[in-house]
Amino acid sequence: MEKRLILIAIMIISVFGIYSFKSGANLDSVKTSFASYYHSKFNGKKTASGEIFSNTKMTAANKSLPFGTLVKVTNLRTNKSVVVKINDRGPYHTSRAIDLSKAAFDEIGNLDRGIMPIEYEVVN
Repeated sequence: MEKRLILIAIMIISVFGIYSFKSGANLDSVKTSFASYYHSKFNGKKTASGEIFSNTKMTAANKSLPFGTLVKVTNLRTNKSVVVKINDRGPYHTSRAIDLSKAAFDEIGNLDRGIMPIEYEVVN
């Protein structure tokens, strides 16, 4: 029963997260979705902003937020938060709004899971 309730909650978060992400909602609003993290093979590669990617920095990719935007990302499972700078485009998966660096993901989540439900908002 508990697993079923968790699954339903994640599905609801996903639906509202995708809706808020695609609707062009106000940049100041809080949105829910899912986050994943970058594979190590991207270390040293150029991001869409021109910066060199490092999995040790507090950075993230988002499809539409301007480069340099600071975003507070909160893991909805643990309620832990991290602030990241948008410096790349992606993720290119419809259910995810943000790709975090490994350092940022590890700060608030479990790398073994690979994906986490999140709440995110612009802080600058």
